[in-house]
Amino acid sequence: MIPNGPLLTVRESAKLLNISVSTLWRRVADGSVPKPLKIGSLARWLQSDLCDVIEKAKNQRGNDAA
Repeated sequence: MIPNGPLLTVRESAKLLNISVSTLWRRVADGSVPKPLKIGSLARWLQSDLCDVIEKAKNQRGNDAA
């Protein structure tokens, strides 16, 4: 099965989420960002997974205001 969308590096993923690389790894550890796909020694995130994280945060923000 082919992944949904491009695979992003650690730096690209952090940039997409507007956080530092160290914060990205903390978010992975606390479960708020999905674990990366491991390709050999490389860590890659599906762009669609990270967009889901952003959408979830936007929806939560909307629910908190209500």
